[in-house]
Amino acid sequence: MPKITALIHTCNDAQRLPRAMGSLHCCDEIVVVDHGSEDNTESIAKDHGAKVRTAILGVEDGAYAVDASHDWLLCIQPSESVSEDLEASLLEWKRNDPGEEVIGFRVGVREQNEKGWHQLGEEMRLVNRKRLNWTGVLPPNATNAEHLEGDVLRFKI
Repeated sequence: MPKITALIHTCNDAQRLPRAMGSLHCCDEIVVVDHGSEDNTESIAKDHGAKVRTAILGVEDGAYAVDASHDWLLCIQPSESVSEDLEASLLEWKRNDPGEEVIGFRVGVREQNEKGWHQLGEEMRLVNRKRLNWTGVLPPNATNAEHLEGDVLRFKI
């Protein structure tokens, strides 16, 4: 059964981080890469059981994938959380080993705004780190990646 590491980059996200981390029950590990927070982001991450890494100037954000214990990474931002539908899909996904040749999986992204929720489309958020390297906080979109049901929910706050 494959295991998942959640990878989150933070900077002064103490208010947002608890909701994000509280939605990661389907993950076997959480790695938080902190980029110089001056609030209690680091202690909140540790209180939620995360491994906290301090970002190093000049190191690309995607390079922190090497700090994960598992090959499958779920990449989210501190202002996001995993919907119940996506959590169920990820738990089902773990029961069906996708194999090492798969690059990743796309999920829907919904964003909260003043009028409610807006569907933004799909992004590749579950990534096989053996098959893809990237430089940004989030992996690049791969339109040929398979789809998982459920959404990443992006909150305004």
